[in-house]
Amino acid sequence: MWKNTPRHLAFRAHDRYVVTCLQFDTDKIVVGSDNSKINVYDTNTGALRATLEGHEGGIWALEYHGNTLVSGSTDRSLRVWDIARAECTHVFNGHTSTLRSLQILHPVQIDQNPDGTPVMVPEQPLIISGSRDSTLRVWKLPQPGDPQYFPAENGEECPYLIRVLTGHQHSVRALVAHGDTLVSGSYDNTVRVWKISTGESVHRLKGHNHKVYSVALDHKRNRCISGSMDHTVKIWSIDTGALLYNLEGHTSLVGLLGLKEDLLVSAAADSTIRVWNPENGQCQHTLSGHTGEIACFQHDGQKLISGSDRSVKMWDIRTGVCERDLLTDLSGVWKVRFDAQRCVAAVRRGGISFVEVLDFGICPDNIPSDQLGTRVLVDERGDEIEGPEESD
Repeated sequence: MWKNTPRHLAFRAHDRYVVTCLQFDTDKIVVGSDNSKINVYDTNTGALRATLEGHEGGIWALEYHGNTLVSGSTDRSLRVWDIARAECTHVFNGHTSTLRSLQILHPVQIDQNPDGTPVMVPEQPLIISGSRDSTLRVWKLPQPGDPQYFPAENGEECPYLIRVLTGHQHSVRALVAHGDTLVSGSYDNTVRVWKISTGESVHRLKGHNHKVYSVALDHKRNRCISGSMDHTVKIWSIDTGALLYNLEGHTSLVGLLGLKEDLLVSAAADSTIRVWNPENGQCQHTLSGHTGEIACFQHDGQKLISGSDRSVKMWDIRTGVCERDLLTDLSGVWKVRFDAQRCVAAVRRGGISFVEVLDFGICPDNIPSDQLGTRVLVDERGDEIEGPEESD
């Protein structure tokens, strides 16, 4: 749990547009927006390194691994980018409506051959995308050095496309994959379990009576979890498709799920966060303190950081106690992510979107004490801004 006072860096991001996606590491922060642009910032200085332009609609999904970024948009396309060169290298068409979710799926070892070599599934890195067109698509992830690919106008079949998964009757709102298993949640009120290598729909899980907004995969127990507009969280067996547990207590849409370190967390529009035992479905804590819909959260099995309405809070997930407010006096929170050292949040202040970086790993000896805990606003070059830059 972070007890010390952090260095607090802030910078404008996408002006008055909504921040839809956020991912970061020790080097860079990648931020997508509904203005069709993706910005790349320096994690340590806040300087704007690059703006990735090419999408013709809002960005609603992105993920990067190493130097390769994949993004999905309301323009129905999926784009692959070289982050360092700030260049789009591939465009995948085929979906007929907004891409709402995607995942880069890396091979994992599931067995061992007689000669001792590992059995890896999938055999190569993949991209899984889900769309409002009710389908999912499985693509090969382009590798560094692959030739660029931009589709011709004649509607040619994309050479990176492996298969299309059909069966849902409405928008695919959420997906999660591991190994050869893919789980998708849809506005058709169902959850589907797919075998990625064949495209087979293994189970159609029926039980929710409203739209499914969130899914999680418990591959350790071979289960999947879903959250719905019907206020419930359900735990299902991937082996049999049976409903194992129906988790009740939320009083509004359950839009977010997170499973880590044997703790399942659900967050809802009822302004609460619930911590469950994924083994038996027992509720361990209800985190109450926010006053609006929970917009985002992340947990690592010890601390949980959540964003809602006017604040970003840090909780002790083992006790359910709110340890501290990390950010206050906000007019909205879009996204929050953290690693071992930093918490990065995309927030709104006075109608303007900002990215705020709280660095708890700074050595106090290297930073003047008057700079610790003080919000320092920087411009696109990473230079400190004097005066009320954000109030326009």
